[in-house]
Amino acid sequence: VQLQASGGGLVQAGGSLRLSCAASGRTFSDYVMGWFRQSPGKERELVSAIGRGGVGIYYARSVRDRFTISKDNADLTVYLEMNNLKPEDTAVYYCAASPEFVVSDYVGAYKYWGQGTQVTVSS
Repeated sequence: VQLQASGGGLVQAGGSLRLSCAASGRTFSDYVMGWFRQSPGKERELVSAIGRGGVGIYYARSVRDRFTISKDNADLTVYLEMNNLKPEDTAVYYCAASPEFVVSDYVGAYKYWGQGTQVTVSS
């Protein structure tokens, strides 16, 4: 499966962005879809993920109640709506697909990766 992430940018603290991840190549429902982020000097971390068929949603504690993940099976796109952004949300955001049957926060479970999109939140 091929993944193409977009929607990053520069925003002030308190602002919002919506990331999109367009998928192609396989049936969308065959994968758990996740959004990871990585900032300089830090490990890549799972921000949010949505299970096959939309069953099972995970949010990192740091983004809970601010970020919302969703997917459109018709458009083969996964979205990450990010509200009330904070400077600590600054990172490169990656979308990824896992063939596992359950949502996992293990980076190695995700076999396919998009190219990353930069999100910068200014204070």
